[in-house]
Amino acid sequence: MFKHVFLTGPPGVGKTTLVQKACEALTSSGVAVEGFYTEEVREGGRRVGFDVVSVTGKRGILSRIGCSSGSSAGRREHRVGQYLVDLVSFESLVLSLRPSHPGGRAVFVIDEIGKMELFSQDFIRAVRQMLGSSGRPVLGTIPAPKGRPLGLVEEVRSRSDVKLFIVTKENRNHILQDIVAALQESLGQTA
Repeated sequence: MFKHVFLTGPPGVGKTTLVQKACEALTSSGVAVEGFYTEEVREGGRRVGFDVVSVTGKRGILSRIGCSSGSSAGRREHRVGQYLVDLVSFESLVLSLRPSHPGGRAVFVIDEIGKMELFSQDFIRAVRQMLGSSGRPVLGTIPAPKGRPLGLVEEVRSRSDVKLFIVTKENRNHILQDIVAALQESLGQTA
């Protein structure tokens, strides 16, 4: 039996879009949705970074292109490629999000568990706690395997209580119903 639903696939394939559409479908069927997703930030048509956005619309910086700001003096820099991760901003938004519908029909969204997010030990602990608790199902995303394995990502991928959907350009336009059905099934098991 699975409890949690995760999407995986290459960057840009549409995982976040599917998460957002699944959230809309769940909300319209009376399911409470909490958590966050990651969104590209573009300026002049060019990607300059990523923000984390709560499902209620609160926004925080995850990363930006470029050199460190003066405000990070004395703190360790975390980089993924050309992006500088703003751990303080990320943690202040994401770690404040806690499930608030005890016992009700609710899903918690974690989009995504990736390299940038994994610089936060507090985030790793919070995700493990949420996946291990008897509470609500999680709808999340993890990157496709590439290069060196990421500990928490591989933990999620190998959990027996996770149903994993592999998103491709070929299936992304018709996989939404299967994702929502899996979450509804999981909600039925936890009710």
